[in-house]
Amino acid sequence: MDVRAVRFDGPVLEIEQLGEVEDGDLVVETCITRTLPPALTLEHGLCSIREAMEELKLDPPSSTSGLLRFQVAVPPSAKALHLFCCQPESSQVYPVFFISKDEDQSYKSLLLNETRGVFGSGAAAYFTGPSSHTMNGHSSIKRYLASDSTLITTYGFVDVDFKNEPCSMKHMPGSYYFFIPQIELDERKDVSVLAAMLVWSEASFCTFQEALASLKLSLDQTSSNLPHAMERFGISYLGPTLRKVNIVDSSLVTKVYSYVNSLMATSFAPNSTVLIESTSSHQFCIRLSAVTCVSNNMLDHAARSIQWENLANINSVWASMIIEECVRLGLTYFCMAPGSRSSPLALAAARHPLITCITCYDERSVAFHALGYARGSYKPAVVITTSGTAVSNLLPAVVEASQDFVPLLLLTADRPSELQDCGANQAINQVNHFGHFPRHFYNLPEPSDEVPARVALTALDSAVHYAITVPYGPVHINCPFREPLDSTPKNWDQNCLKGLDTWISNGQPFTKYIKVENSRACTVTQAQIEEVLDLVHGFENGLLVLGELHSEDEIWACLLLARHLKWPVVADMLSGLRLRRVMSSFPEVEDSILFVDHIDHILLSSSFRNWIKIDGILQIGSRITGKRTSQMLERCFPCPYILVDKHSFRHDPSHMITHRIQSSIVIFIDILLKAQNPIKIIRRNYFLQVLNSMVSAELSFQILAEPALTEPQVAHMVSQLLTDDHALFIGNSMVIRDVDFFGHSWSKLTDKLDSLLFDSNLPCQLIRVGANRGVSGIDGLVSTAVGFAMGSNKRIVCLLGDLSFMYDTNGLSLLSQKTSRKPMTIIVTNNKGGAIFSLLPIAQSTEEGVMNKYFYTNHNISLHHLSAAHGIKHVKVQTKNELQDALNESHIQEVDCIIEAESNIPLNSIIHSNLRIFATRVANHAMRTLESCSAPNTASSHLSLCKVQSLDYSSYKIPLRAPLTSTINAEETATSREGFILFLHLEDEVIGLGEVAPLEIHEENLVDVEEQLRLLSHKIEGANITRLLPLLRGSFSSWIWEELGIPPTSIFPSVRCGLEMAILNALAELWSLSLNGILYSQKDVNEISEKSDGVQVCALLDPRGSPEEVASAASALVEEGYTTIKIKVARRHDPLQDASIIREVRKSVGNGIELRADANRKWTYEKAIQFASSIKECNVQYIEEPVQDENDIIRFCEESGLPVALDETLDSCPEDPLEKLANYTHPGIVAVVLKPSMLGGFEKSALVARWAQNQGKMAVVSSTFESSIGLSSYIMFSHYLNLQNYDICKMTRCELTPPVAHGLGTFRWLQEDVTTYPVKIGQNPINGFFEASASDANEYLKKFHINKKIINREFAKEELHKYHLNVDLDGSSHSIKVLDIGQGNDNVVVFLHGFLGSSEDWMAIMKGISGSARCISIDLPGHGESRVKSSNGKAWGQRLSIEVVASIVLKTMEQISSEKVTLVGYSMGARITLFMALKYADKVKGATIISGCPGLRTSAARKRRRAQDDSKARILASYGLEFFLKSWYEGGLWKSLRSHPHFHQVVSSRLQYGDAHSLSRVLSDMSTGRQASLWEDLKHCKVPIALIVGKSDEKFKEIAGRMSSEFPKDSCQIFEIPKSGHAVHLENPLAVARAIRKFSTGFKEEVPDKMEATVKVV
Repeated sequence: MDVRAVRFDGPVLEIEQLGEVEDGDLVVETCITRTLPPALTLEHGLCSIREAMEELKLDPPSSTSGLLRFQVAVPPSAKALHLFCCQPESSQVYPVFFISKDEDQSYKSLLLNETRGVFGSGAAAYFTGPSSHTMNGHSSIKRYLASDSTLITTYGFVDVDFKNEPCSMKHMPGSYYFFIPQIELDERKDVSVLAAMLVWSEASFCTFQEALASLKLSLDQTSSNLPHAMERFGISYLGPTLRKVNIVDSSLVTKVYSYVNSLMATSFAPNSTVLIESTSSHQFCIRLSAVTCVSNNMLDHAARSIQWENLANINSVWASMIIEECVRLGLTYFCMAPGSRSSPLALAAARHPLITCITCYDERSVAFHALGYARGSYKPAVVITTSGTAVSNLLPAVVEASQDFVPLLLLTADRPSELQDCGANQAINQVNHFGHFPRHFYNLPEPSDEVPARVALTALDSAVHYAITVPYGPVHINCPFREPLDSTPKNWDQNCLKGLDTWISNGQPFTKYIKVENSRACTVTQAQIEEVLDLVHGFENGLLVLGELHSEDEIWACLLLARHLKWPVVADMLSGLRLRRVMSSFPEVEDSILFVDHIDHILLSSSFRNWIKIDGILQIGSRITGKRTSQMLERCFPCPYILVDKHSFRHDPSHMITHRIQSSIVIFIDILLKAQNPIKIIRRNYFLQVLNSMVSAELSFQILAEPALTEPQVAHMVSQLLTDDHALFIGNSMVIRDVDFFGHSWSKLTDKLDSLLFDSNLPCQLIRVGANRGVSGIDGLVSTAVGFAMGSNKRIVCLLGDLSFMYDTNGLSLLSQKTSRKPMTIIVTNNKGGAIFSLLPIAQSTEEGVMNKYFYTNHNISLHHLSAAHGIKHVKVQTKNELQDALNESHIQEVDCIIEAESNIPLNSIIHSNLRIFATRVANHAMRTLESCSAPNTASSHLSLCKVQSLDYSSYKIPLRAPLTSTINAEETATSREGFILFLHLEDEVIGLGEVAPLEIHEENLVDVEEQLRLLSHKIEGANITRLLPLLRGSFSSWIWEELGIPPTSIFPSVRCGLEMAILNALAELWSLSLNGILYSQKDVNEISEKSDGVQVCALLDPRGSPEEVASAASALVEEGYTTIKIKVARRHDPLQDASIIREVRKSVGNGIELRADANRKWTYEKAIQFASSIKECNVQYIEEPVQDENDIIRFCEESGLPVALDETLDSCPEDPLEKLANYTHPGIVAVVLKPSMLGGFEKSALVARWAQNQGKMAVVSSTFESSIGLSSYIMFSHYLNLQNYDICKMTRCELTPPVAHGLGTFRWLQEDVTTYPVKIGQNPINGFFEASASDANEYLKKFHINKKIINREFAKEELHKYHLNVDLDGSSHSIKVLDIGQGNDNVVVFLHGFLGSSEDWMAIMKGISGSARCISIDLPGHGESRVKSSNGKAWGQRLSIEVVASIVLKTMEQISSEKVTLVGYSMGARITLFMALKYADKVKGATIISGCPGLRTSAARKRRRAQDDSKARILASYGLEFFLKSWYEGGLWKSLRSHPHFHQVVSSRLQYGDAHSLSRVLSDMSTGRQASLWEDLKHCKVPIALIVGKSDEKFKEIAGRMSSEFPKDSCQIFEIPKSGHAVHLENPLAVARAIRKFSTGFKEEVPDKMEATVKVV
C-alpha cells in the first residue's frame, strides 16, 4: 500500500536567512493537541484514539495543511519494548522502532527491570537534508513546526543519508533523517502516554484523507498486535524479532536522537548545539523498511548459542538447560548463596550473558532479596542454594511470598537419592520442605543419560506457570546432583537431547501455557456480575476501600474507578495512592477524588462514629493496615460488602464479606466503568472532605510545632521527600503505622505531566509503596528493600525501625554490592528498642523493668559501626533540621546512605498520645460546626450557607485623647484615629460588622486600603459563605483563593482582619451565637461554663514624664483594678533612663502586679543588654522585641536571662508561619503578642496562638487603637484563646496557667467611638479585676448604633456605564463597546485587553481604583461586542494593524476626554499602549505595560512569528473557538493561569465574548511579526512608563528588564507581582490595581522599595 507522509526537506537555513525567504514560501504549522480521557489499558487508549479519528472524519478540518495530535494517558504497564516485539515481521508500516530512555543502556537492562522507552510506528512527517532536489518537479515549501507546539518529538540520526526509495543507507557527514511517528507510546516515570499524529499538506501531495488513511493503517496494525499479559516477562519475542530483521552495519548508526521540536531556528537543522540539548540513546532498534533495520545494544549477545554437545558432563547439560529455560521465560535475575552442591546451577547462571547475578553468604537474606526484586519488577527472581539447612533458611521468605502472592522460583540443590536417610553430610529431606506454602513443588530426578533432558524443561515451565498464575506465589524445584559438581569432563550420551532440536534453534520456551475460557462459565459469571452492578448502583452512601495493590496497573485502574464513582476513598498505605501527589492546593470535591487519608484519626471522634452511615462497601485488594478502619467497617455490618481480588483466598478476618469476586482488578474495574454508574454526590462527601482536611492540618501542625525530632515527624518528612523517581519501602511494626497515620500527600507535579493530567481531569499521581505485609515480620527487611530497588528501577527510600534494621544486618552486604540499581536511602528510627509496645495496653499494666527487658529489648548497638563495616555512608541526626539536610543531600547524591534518626520510647509514647488527643478534639469540633447548621446527609452541591449580597463601608475619624504610642516620629503626632467600618450583608438581612484600621507603622495607608475595599466589594458580591470558615484552619485562605480568586497574601493585613471579622460576626448573627461561640463551638463553651467569660485587660502606659510621674500613673491604674501594666520603653536616648522608670514603677505598685515592657525593636543589642542588666530584680513578666535584629533574640534571652515576647517578628511571618516559629521554641521566649490587624486576621493569629500554647507560652491579643467594634471582636477572640489554652492544658495534662491579661487597653486613647456608646470595659465588682466581658461584647455588636458624628462618608458604588462609540477611519466604521466607571476627567485611565479578552477583564481593577480615577475599558476591534464594517456595509477589508487599531483607540479616547489619559494595556493591548505612548505623547499622560513587549528586533524573527501566527489563525478559523482555546491555553505561558481557581470561568468568558472569524483576522493582522520593532524608539519615550510582570513569568520578566534599560533614565518603573504568571491582571488583581493607581495618580510619587507581599518594585 502507498503510505503517504508529509516530507520536510531542503537546504538548512539559519535564522538570519529567513528574511530572504518570501512569505509564500514560509509556512509555519502549529500542532493542535487533543487530550483524551485517561484509558484503563493500552487497548482502551487505542480505541479512544480510533473513536476520535472517526469523529474527525465526520467533521474534517477545512485547512489544506495541518498537524493534529491525539494523546491519552495509559497505565505504566504499557511497555514500549513489548509493543515493539509484537509487531509483525511483514509490517505494512515503517518505520517501527523502540528507543530506550533508561540511564542503564546495557543489553541486560532490557530484561532486568523492564527498560523504559519509546515505541513508534509509521511516519506522519519526516525531515531529510541537506537536499537540493525537488519533489515531483515542484520546489518544496520551507515548513516549520511552531516553537510552542507541545509534546511533539522527532526521532532520527545524523551523518547518515537514508533514502526510502530505493531503500538505502550510507554515511554522509552533515546529512540527517528525522521523523515524527504516527503512533507513539512514550513511557514516563509513572504514566505512559499514547499518541497519534496526523499531518497533512496538499502542497506536499498528502491530503487530509490520505493522511487519515495512513494513520488508520498504523493504528490497525498496532491494535492487532498487542502484547498479552502472559507475555510480559519473556524474551521469546525480543530475540526472534532481532533475528528476523536485516540489521545493517552497527557502526553506521550508534546513537539515536530525540527531542521536542522547537524548529524555528532552522528549517530542520539538528546542528551540534541543538543535539547537545536533546536526548540521545545508545539502545534502540529501528526497522526502516522490510529489508533495513538499525540496532544497537539490543541483546547483541543473544545470538550466542550454547554448544550443547561440548558441555563437560551431564550435570552441566541439565543445569545449563534449566538456566536457559529461565532466561527464555524472562527470569534473568538470580540470587545465589555459595555452596558446593549447587555449583552446576551457579556456574551455568554466572556464564549466561543475559543473566544478572547477586550473591550473599546468608541464604535468608538471599531469599528476601529475591522477594524484594519480585515485588518491584512483578516477575520472579530465581534463588539458588546448596543443600541442607541452606534450604531451611529460605522458609521465612517463602512464607511471606506465599501469604502476599509474590512469585519466586527456588532452585535448591540436593544430594542424590542414594545419600538420603543414611547420615550423609549436609543431607536432609528436602522434598516438600516448605510444606503447603509453595504453589508447586517438583523433585527432579538426578541428571542422567537415561532420562530425557526435556524433563527438566517441562518441570521448569510448569513451575513458572504456577508462580505467575493466580494465585501468584513461590514454587520450589529440588535439583539433586551427583558428582562431578564442577566442569570436570565426563562422557554423556547426547541421546538425552533427542527431540530438542526445535527448542535449541527457536529461542522459545519448551512448553507454552494457553488458557481457554469456558463460554458457559462466562454466562454464569455475567449474571452474577449484573447482581453486583445492581448493588453498586443502589448504594446511597457507598465507600470505596483500596487495600493492598500489587501492580501499577491495579493502582491506575483504582484511580480511574475512584474518579468515576465519586465515593469517599479510604486508601491503604499499600494501595499506592495514600502518598499521592495532587494537582491543586485546594482541590474541589466535584472535580477530584475524595481521599479520606486520615480516617483512622477521624474515627477517634465518637461523634463521627455515630454519624457516619455506610450502606455498601466496595473493597479492591485484600489487606488493610489501619485497625480503626477495620473496626469501622465492622460497625457498618450488616450491609453489602464486595471484595475484589485476583486470588480466591479467604481474606475476611471480620467475617463480613457478602460478595467475593475473584477477578483481575483491571477487568472488574473495566466492567464498572462501562456500567455508567449514576453519580450521587451528597453532602456527606463534603463533610468528609472537611473532616479529613481539618484533621490533616491539625496533625501537620502538631508534628511541625513539636520542637524535638519525633518518629511521626520522621514519617511526615520522609513522605514529603518522595518524587516521581522515588518509591518507598516501609518496615513493619511502628513505622508503617506512622507513615499511614502521618504521611503527607502533597501538591507538586512534574511540569511535563501537569498539562496532560490537568486536561485529563486526573488530579493525582501515584507513589509506589512496598512492604512485607504477608505475615508482617521484621526479618529480612533490608534485603527485601535492596531487591525492591533492583526490581522497581527507582530510587528507594526505606524506612525501618532499629530492631528491624539490626535483624537483617547481613542484608547490608547486598547493599554494598555494585549493581545497576539506583541509590538507596535507608532511614532508621532508633529508639533503642521496640517502641510499639509502649503504645499497647500491656505498657500500662506492666512494671518498667519487665517492659525494658522482655518487650522493648533495649540495646546500645552502634549503627554507625555496622554501616562502616559494610562501607556504607552513615549519617546520625538528632534534630529536624539535621534530618531535612540529610534527606536533601541523599536526594542529590549518587551513593547509598543510612540515616539514623534518634528517638526515645517515652517521648514517642507521649507524642503519639497527644496526637490522638488533638486529632480527636479537632474532629469533634469540626463535627459540631458542621452539624450545627443542617442535617449532613441531605443532598447538596456544596457546603455554602448563603451568599453575600454586598460589602459596604464607612470611613471614620475619631479624635484622640493623646498621641498614639505607635507613632514613629514624636513630632508627627496624629490628633485622630481613622479607619473603616465594614458592613457585610448576607441573605435574610443579616449584617456582619468589621473594622479596618491601618497603622502608619505598617506599610498600609487609608488610600491603599480603600482601594482594596472597593475591589473586594466587587469580588465578594454573590460569593458563597461556607460553614467551614469558623474552623480557622486554612479555611479563610482557601475561601479567599477559591471563591474570590485572589491570592490571600495580596490582601493587606488590616483589610483581611476586617473582612474576617465581618464574616465571623455575620455567621454569629446568622446562627444566633457569639463570635467566640462559633469559633470554639457553643457546646464546648458550655462544657467550660464554670470558667468566667471575663477577659483581663492589660493597661498600656506611655511613659511621658519623670519616673515618679510614670509610677504615679501606674498606681492609679492599679487602683482601677488593672493587674498587668505594659510600659513602652526605648523612647529615650539612654536605656538606663527606661530602666529607672521600670524600677520606680515596680517599687510603686509592688510585686503583685505583672509588669511588661515593650521596646518595639528600637534598641541595638548592646543597649538592650544594658537595659536588661538594670532591671533584673524587677521581676518583669516579659519584654517585647528588645532588639532590632530578630536573629539576636535568642542570644538576648540566653545572655540577659529576661523573658521575651514576640511581636513585630510575627508581623513578617509568611502565610504559614510554623517554619519561622520553629526558630523560637527557646524557653526564654514566653509569649507571643497577637495583633490581628497586623498579622492579617483571626485565622493566622489563632494559628500562632495555638503554636504558643502548645509550647507552654502565653498568647496575648493586642488591639491597635481600634474602635469598640474591633475591640468587641478582639474581646471575644481573647476569650476563645483562653478557652483553647484551658483545653490544651487539660488534654496534655499540664498545669493550668493563670489567666492571661490581654493588651486591649488602647481604647483609653479614643475620645469618642463609632457607636453612640462604647463597649463595656471596667472593674469587675466581684473580683475587682479590670476586665472585659465576652457576653457584653457580643451584646454590644448586636445592638450597636452608629455615631454619625465621627463618620466621614459612606461608600457609594460608582455607577457603571456601558455604551458604544462610533469611530470612522479610512472608509471603515467601527462600533466600539465602552465600559465607563468613576468621576472626573483630570485622571482618566484607559484599559486595553489582550488577545481573546474583552473590556470585562478589567472590571475588578477598574472598580478598585475608580475612587481616584475615571476608568475606561473598551472592546478592541474584532473582540467582544465591538464591530467593524466598511462604509458600504460589507465586512471590513483593511488589515487591523497595530497602527490602525491605535488610531481607533485614539479616536475613541478623544470622544471620551479632551485631556491626556493614562493607558493600561495587557499583552496585545500592551503593544498598542506602548505604540501610542511613543507616537502620541501629546495625548498620553503615562503608560502601564502589563506582560508586553516592543516587538521583534530582526526581520527574520518577525517573518517567523508572522508565519506562526498565520498558522494559528488558520486553525482558529478552521476548528472554531472552543477547539482553539483548548490548544491555546495548553501553552507554557499559561501554566500559572491554569492553576487559578477561576481558570474555567476565564475560558468560558472567552467563548461568550469571542467570534472565531473576527479573532482569527485579529490574530493574523495584529501579529507581532507584522508590527515594526519599537526597541529603538524606547530611548526617545517622552511619557512615564510602568512595566508590570508576574513573578512566575520568566520570559516577560527578562523582556521587562531589557526594556527598562532602553528607556530614558528615571522614566520607567518595574512592578513584579507575586503569585502570578503572564495573565497577572486576572491572577492577582489587588496587586496590579495598587501598582496602576500608584502610577496613574502621581508619576513623581516615590514608590516604596518594598510593598510587603503585594508588589515588589525592581
